[in-house]
Amino acid sequence: MLSPIPIDKGAVRRSFERAAGGYDGGAVLQREMADRMLERLGYVRLDPALILDLGAGTGYAIEGLQKRFCKARVLALDFALAMLLQARGRGSELNRPLCVCADAESLPLADASLDLVFSNATIQWCNDTQGTFAECLRVLRPGGLLMFTTFGPDTLWELRNAWTVADGHSHVSPFIDMHDLGDALVRVGFADPVMDVERLTLTYDKARNLMRDLKLLGAHNATSVRSRGLTGRRRFAAVEEAYEAHRRDGRLPASYEVIHGHAWAPQQRRVEGGVAIPVSAVKRETNR
Repeated sequence: MLSPIPIDKGAVRRSFERAAGGYDGGAVLQREMADRMLERLGYVRLDPALILDLGAGTGYAIEGLQKRFCKARVLALDFALAMLLQARGRGSELNRPLCVCADAESLPLADASLDLVFSNATIQWCNDTQGTFAECLRVLRPGGLLMFTTFGPDTLWELRNAWTVADGHSHVSPFIDMHDLGDALVRVGFADPVMDVERLTLTYDKARNLMRDLKLLGAHNATSVRSRGLTGRRRFAAVEEAYEAHRRDGRLPASYEVIHGHAWAPQQRRVEGGVAIPVSAVKRETNR
């Protein structure tokens, strides 16, 4: 499973539905992460016919994927319909993305139908992370590539600390360690997984501005054990006061541990009664 604490998927979906209209205005970090993923695709040789943007959101990465793989068709999948309504207008008039409203943990796609699964900042919203990886492997053709980003345990540690000081609770969703994610890729059958971490920091003049941005993005604590009560002004004031301990050079940092991962669908796959060796139409080569 790998999820530290179960995510309330209904709450997450509703949050992103509400956030869709203003999401692009606050998604500075998510856009930077997508740009860095697209850059990393330059280090692999891949000629995909069909790409899945898994957890596409408003579709920021679609045009970058189309630019890099001009012959490919992009399928945008997200479980928040309002996000997909934004994404469907991306790309050129002659090459709009195909849009599917579905959950990343249960893909309504045929086996071995995709050449690339590209997923930016989505895996952390899955309860069964290992099962999600297994689904990605199922829909990839032999030699296909999974490339993803997600957040590690040190993400927003300053905010977590401030909430703990204020009321004894973290109020920040937990995240999975990079090494556990890599192990999960191996367990489901991916080949040659590569994992690494980048540390990115946004800065704010006030803690309330960070919390406003998280609300704008729909990035609330959506664990099933979260507090269901309203948070009053006095408690928010206590959080702001506690966060001040982290101020540096006149600004308040918000740290993100960004995990990058990629792995390949193997040419050989185990099947009941033996080993199948399908012919791959996708050539793989790593230039690093």
